[in-house]
Amino acid sequence: MLKAVILIGGPQKGTRFRPLSFEVPKPLFPVAGVPMIQHHIEACAQVPGMQEILLIGFYQPDEPLTRFLEAAQQEFNLPVRYLQEFAPLGTGGGLYHFRDQILAGGPEAFFVLNADVCSDFPLSAMLDAYRHQPHPFLLLGTTANRTQSLNYGCIVENPQTHEVLHYVEKPSTFVSDIINCGIYLFSPEALKPLRDVFQRNQQDGQLCLPLGEDSSGLWPGAGTIRLEQDVFSALAGQGQIYVYLTDGIWSQIKSAGSALYASRLYLGQYQLTHPERLAKHTPGGPRIRGNVYIHPTAKVAPSAVEHTCVLHTIVGWGSTVGRWARVEGTPNDPNPNDPRAHMDSESLFKDGKLLPAITILGCRVRIPAEVLILNSIVLPHKELSRSFTNQIIL
Repeated sequence: MLKAVILIGGPQKGTRFRPLSFEVPKPLFPVAGVPMIQHHIEACAQVPGMQEILLIGFYQPDEPLTRFLEAAQQEFNLPVRYLQEFAPLGTGGGLYHFRDQILAGGPEAFFVLNADVCSDFPLSAMLDAYRHQPHPFLLLGTTANRTQSLNYGCIVENPQTHEVLHYVEKPSTFVSDIINCGIYLFSPEALKPLRDVFQRNQQDGQLCLPLGEDSSGLWPGAGTIRLEQDVFSALAGQGQIYVYLTDGIWSQIKSAGSALYASRLYLGQYQLTHPERLAKHTPGGPRIRGNVYIHPTAKVAPSAVEHTCVLHTIVGWGSTVGRWARVEGTPNDPNPNDPRAHMDSESLFKDGKLLPAITILGCRVRIPAEVLILNSIVLPHKELSRSFTNQIIL
């Protein structure tokens, strides 16, 4: 029996993802046509022996999240439950706080997946590697170039055994070109080091209390556990952590631009995994070039390819793009000449200035004819009136 845990964070996180998360919680933002975490759930549901999928975070269980969970349970015929943290507990705190829920039923092992990654999720291959050589922690890793590796958790492995000998989260100098993908397979024994960190945090917190203050109960900060710094870095080289390397697709989804790039990666996978989601030529319909997903509620005119151009853009709900309009962003895609390059998750703004990036049109935006928009954000509920001077180029 197996379980899976998806770490979805909360509303105080993911600020680089704004403005896309203003109206939709980041884990539910559509990527390649479906909510971001549906890709994770689909991958977990395909692993033989999967019995339950748990979402852990500190979002309020509002109506959109509840609807999504109900739909996911029906579609995948698996229990899919949300466990709400009482406060942000880090990447490992929620695992320890809900350890009884995770271990209920006696799972052989459980997957842990960060919600903000795009991947082809080689979970079955990871499970085979784990069963061949069981250890408390198995990390999915991939390669990056020397410069970009500094933005990730870096792994130094034994190339013969794949044991993690050294782990550094976002080092200041080059350590390794193997990076952490944020996808793991843990044995039940992996929760013991989390318990040790919790107890150490509790002791440290009590020592820091002012003289004479009541030290009974739990220090609020004891529950915050960082898998990367508190566990992986501490246990590397002790025969407990191993890495499984993949050359499949992988990218973080930290910024608005990376959501567009992740959509292209998933759309490319749909030829094999979900061909039914890709738009096809129909009589009287628009011309389809490449891998395209069209939401059932979207309306695309047959002549759109001739009279309207929308490139590198996210268009919100209820928006209208008129004829002869051109909406084009400038995505910061990985270097196509470097097979180890990854998407840079830069914010849309730096030092108060809008950086060249994708164009985002908010909900219920109308773009009339003969309007050119480049590298801009159009806020919700705004309408651009037609004139001879309404080109917006930043």
